[in-house]
Order: sequence, then C-alpha cells, then structure tokens
Amino acid sequence: MDTKKKSKILVLSDLNESTVKTLKSSVSLAKIVNADIHFLYVKKPTDVVEKESQLSAMRTINKEYFTADKKIKDLISPISSDYNVNISHTFTIGNVKNEIESYIDKNQPDIIVIEKRKSKGFRFIGDNITQFILKKHKGPIVIADDKNSFEPDIELSLGIFNHYNTDNKFVESIISSTSKPLLSFQISESKNKLKDELLSKDKKTIEYIFEKGDDAIKNISNYLLKSNVNLLFINRKENNANSVKTNINDVINNINCSIILTT
Repeated sequence: MDTKKKSKILVLSDLNESTVKTLKSSVSLAKIVNADIHFLYVKKPTDVVEKESQLSAMRTINKEYFTADKKIKDLISPISSDYNVNISHTFTIGNVKNEIESYIDKNQPDIIVIEKRKSKGFRFIGDNITQFILKKHKGPIVIADDKNSFEPDIELSLGIFNHYNTDNKFVESIISSTSKPLLSFQISESKNKLKDELLSKDKKTIEYIFEKGDDAIKNISNYLLKSNVNLLFINRKENNANSVKTNINDVINNINCSIILTT
C-alpha cells in the first residue's frame, strides 16, 4: 500500500443509533488501508418540509442544515480525535440516489460503507440503495453490522464466503493486518460428510464446507457468530468453480456480521 497517497472511504448514514459503531468500524478499516473518511448524510426534502409557504420552507431548511451539521460534527469530532483519522462530512437535502451518485462521480471513493438495517433488506433514508451502490461502485463495499462491529486498533477475525480476489490491494491489506487464521465458508453440492477445520496447505486457513440446502446460509451465520468473525469477504462477481452459486442478496440479508463485497 502506498503510504504517500491516502485512499478514500465514503460512509453513508442517516444518523441513527448504529452510526457510532459504523464510524468506528470505518475508522478500523481506514487505519488498515491508510485512508481518510468522508461522512455523507442525505435527507429527502419531504422529510424536512411538508406543506409550507416558500419563506417558511426556506427557514425550515436552513434550520435543518444547521442542526444536522452540528449533530454530525459532535458525532465525528471525538472519534476523529481519539483515533487520529481524518473524517470530513457533508449534509445535503435532495434526491438520495442523485446526491450519492454525484458525490461518487466527483470524489471517486475507494471503499463505500453502508449500514445494515435490522429489517429485511437495507434501506437508507427510506430508499433501498444497496443494488444502486452495487451497480454504481465497482470497488469494495462494506455493509456494517452494529451487533458485530469492530473497533479500531483491535485485531480482526476474518472470514471468506466461497471465494475472494487476492489481487485487490485493499483485500490484501486487510488480510495481512491480522495474524489470526482466515476462516473459509463454502457451500457444496457434495453429500459427503461435512469437513470441519480442514487446514489448507499454508495452515493459515480453516475451511468449513456446508452441504447445499435451505438452512445452509443460516448454518454459516451461526458458525460466524460462534467464531466471532468480524468481517466476511464475499466476491460479488465470482464463485469458486467447486461451490454452489448463492444469491448474494440472500447472503447479505441473512449473515449476522459485517460484510465486505469485493470484485
């Protein structure tokens, strides 16, 4: 990793109860890959102004900008100071997808972090943007889980689902940041007895192979919890030739840990 040039992490949030944990997880990644963080909060106009006169609406909008900006500063300043990571921010009112797209086009972030929602699917400020981000951003995307977040300067426990791309510089940096074994989770068509803790040749990877079935993803999620995995790598474009292809949305919705979608 080039230490002279900082990478860029974009954090998308709507200032909910999970935001602090999401920021700390983002800081953890930023320290590993040598990145600055930008926090983006977009609010729909209809969430700010209802049926008001033009003058009243402008006053309401100006007040919202001031209130939200102060809230964001109060949130990120102590985290930035405590961990010595640069965190800038933007708050804007407008079409959520348009504003996010505009920011991505202008700033070209390397990694995007979004928050996992407790309900099925991932909704950001009322708009389902997961698929939008997947199509728009070709680099790594982290879906941060507040129940199994990770703290800066604490060694990560990492897992992979089926396959990951070792040529990605961010993946390489994250993998090399921990001395803990890498846990590999695969779904196979084989009806043979499942193999637990099968060490690979380098003796740094532990494989868990699950038979294809309705409960496969649920079983993997349980193993992730038992193993205290903080971050699971999922390649969104490829699957291991010997593994069963799985709907990526099913994995995202049912895995109870933070996920990094790689290319």
